[in-house]
Amino acid sequence: MQEALTNALKHAGNATAHVRLSFGVYWLIVEVFDTGRGPAPGTDHVGHGLVGMRERVALYGGTLRVGPRPGGGFRVYAKIPMEQP
Repeated sequence: MQEALTNALKHAGNATAHVRLSFGVYWLIVEVFDTGRGPAPGTDHVGHGLVGMRERVALYGGTLRVGPRPGGGFRVYAKIPMEQP
């Protein structure tokens, strides 16, 4: 979450960022999205921050999806399994 918010601050321009947390018995879902300008057209470069997020989420057996939002902005979505007692 911290890295996604830092990226929004650095890259989104004059925008608002939103954080959504949800959880159930088996999963924690963290979603961070902004209303900013999004990535420049034709930009396929994945920065170190996104790579680091993907590695950390994978370490716990989760999945990470990132990309532009329809209508502008950027979204980071992580789904992380939770241990059962």
